[in-house]
Amino acid sequence: MATERRKPFAIKAQPGFGLVAMLCFFMLYLPIAILVVYAFNAGENIALWEGFSLRWFQSAWANETVQEAAMRSLFLASVSATIATIVAGMAAIATTRTAPYRGLTFKYAMINQPLMVPEIVTAVSLLIVFSRFKVWTGYSGIGYLVLAHTAFCIPFAYLPIRARLENMDLTLERAAADLYATPWQAFKRVTLPLLVPGLVAGYMLAFVISLDDVVITEFVKSGGQETLPTYMLGQLRRAVSPEINAIATVFLALSVLLVTLFYFVNRKKN
Repeated sequence: MATERRKPFAIKAQPGFGLVAMLCFFMLYLPIAILVVYAFNAGENIALWEGFSLRWFQSAWANETVQEAAMRSLFLASVSATIATIVAGMAAIATTRTAPYRGLTFKYAMINQPLMVPEIVTAVSLLIVFSRFKVWTGYSGIGYLVLAHTAFCIPFAYLPIRARLENMDLTLERAAADLYATPWQAFKRVTLPLLVPGLVAGYMLAFVISLDDVVITEFVKSGGQETLPTYMLGQLRRAVSPEINAIATVFLALSVLLVTLFYFVNRKKN
């Protein structure tokens, strides 16, 4: 007697799955939608619609404090993402272009440690370490923020770069070696061009993570080193202004744009 084949478990086929999914998306995105809508409110009351206007975007654009914080955030994200992508690229090559050996899994875990540890733990650890360096050296510049963001962004850049390398066929590199190419020539002419989509994807992901970070920045920064997220957090502690809605809307648009680019770049195979 033939045994009856069991159908594979499908979560989408469970009763109420669609309703629960719609409810979760509704609760997640409704506050964001309200924030975006009221960023275009003409009045100062964030709970009362008084007509469409771009006054709060213009106000934020003309605010020198916002400009300074925005430029610092962009500088910090650009430098940190660049360093994190270079380090993550080297780490990805070292952990994928080699035969499996004892300890390789441990290296994966160490590289991805910031993803597994709560961000507040990383922030407190960096605060303790950098506070000692500040005492010893007397230096309290933005370099500490760059180092902190870089350390936090490395695993985010590492994941797409490693995924790209694992999907690349080793045959081309071996063919280059058979044609007497040196390891550097094979990397420069074969591996690197194929790796560019992964590097770009890793950079964009690290850039978004650094640009939006609040916890680590709040713990590590010194006086006068406000970034745009920490500036917004400070303003929210005083009063909620439609100007904050406008800044948050611009932040949201930039993040969505970069994540969308990351998605399409990461899909590129050639």
